[in-house]
Amino acid sequence: MKKPSTFRRKSRAIKAAAAAAAALVFPTACQAATSGNFSILSMNVAGLPALVNGNDVPGDKAANHRLIGQKFNEYGYDVIHVQEDFNYHAHLYSTNTHPHRTPTSGGVPLGSGLNTLSRHPYVDFRRVKWDKCSNQDSADCLTPKGFTFMRVALGTDASSSAVYYADFYNLHADAGVTAADLAARQDNVRQLADHMARWSAGNAVVVFGDFNSRYSRGGDTGIRGLLAAGLRDPWVELRRGGRVPAPGEEDACGNPVAADARCETVDKVFYRSGPLVRLAARDFAYDGRRFLQADGKSVLSDHNPVRAELSWEEAGAQSGRRLRQSALFGGEGEGAAWFNDAVALERVVGRPRVAALRFRGGSRLDGVGLTLRSGEVFRHGGSGGTEATLALGEAEFWTEAELCKGERSGKVRNFYIRAVTSAGRTLAAGTRTSSCATFRAPSGWHIVGFVGQDGDEVDQLAFVYAPM
Repeated sequence: MKKPSTFRRKSRAIKAAAAAAAALVFPTACQAATSGNFSILSMNVAGLPALVNGNDVPGDKAANHRLIGQKFNEYGYDVIHVQEDFNYHAHLYSTNTHPHRTPTSGGVPLGSGLNTLSRHPYVDFRRVKWDKCSNQDSADCLTPKGFTFMRVALGTDASSSAVYYADFYNLHADAGVTAADLAARQDNVRQLADHMARWSAGNAVVVFGDFNSRYSRGGDTGIRGLLAAGLRDPWVELRRGGRVPAPGEEDACGNPVAADARCETVDKVFYRSGPLVRLAARDFAYDGRRFLQADGKSVLSDHNPVRAELSWEEAGAQSGRRLRQSALFGGEGEGAAWFNDAVALERVVGRPRVAALRFRGGSRLDGVGLTLRSGEVFRHGGSGGTEATLALGEAEFWTEAELCKGERSGKVRNFYIRAVTSAGRTLAAGTRTSSCATFRAPSGWHIVGFVGQDGDEVDQLAFVYAPM
């Protein structure tokens, strides 16, 4: 085992590299389509040190992890969330070829054990520690357990003008069944729901991981709250005909079980659609029989991996209330807030039309805003800088934008914006840098709103498109 000081230096280097990659927010390896399918897998890989916890799994843990990483490739999963990925992380990744993988946060006791391996690019990755934990039934406070968050690019339109994102959450909730454990776990789910309400407004969401919860356990009310909040569970939909198990209706799974078993595990999947991307469940399965050791009998982990197949499509394609989003540009600001005008745009009667643009800027981009002809006003950022305005003509549309980013106080943010209308008129604010990108609305579409993160300035920005 490497010395902790060496490990920490490498961990910092990995995090720095990940931050640099995250600043390049254009998805470069996405499917060109306005609809498609993707598979997800959640697997607790039992990566606690063997001396601490054997997880009742035979064989050498390092060898088991190498085989798990190989099987991730073999079965072609698109996005995989793993939990308890602690001290054998290097072995897991050594045999895996997924092109987008999160850097480890460390082994026990430094890391959360949460990582993602994906065939789709992602941005805005972060780790969040639980506010509450309990050591009553197990050593849940030994490591910084919690959840991770990322925006995954599912695809782009044919012109690469629009990107279809969904917010993915991976979690490992508090274990145990004592009153203290149940209270901590309920608070874990509450914290997750609060984060979704703040940071995933207007976005499709997929949540999967080790909830340590069962519907049939009376005290596990948190996961029922997720259903009440509008999320859907593919296992409930497809294996139980939409009926949620009642408290006390115990039917816990063994390991492994048949792929189409109706029994319940603590590993779960939830999802919801948004005004930009619609999701639907196509299949749910327990994949434990795919993850057996060389003898074909022994399991590689004490958890049944759970798989779901989901479809996605441009929301509103059938109703005609279509909206699209550009790629995100810039970075995450310290203390920034998420905003998404698609939520309000979905409620606009008729097709939205821009009446006026208002930008604020000086040395950086302080604020962006616009007014729709229907009266809605969108404003984001702060009140600094100088305001520049442009009123659009009756037959004029905002069709193109340029953004430039830079670094301030160690954080990447937007420094400049320039709008171009269908009449060739322009409006600009802020200070141009050497790192710029142009965003053009798809043919027959125009820019009608914003998505991103702001504070006193505009840290991150994307554009919402609507048909003309």
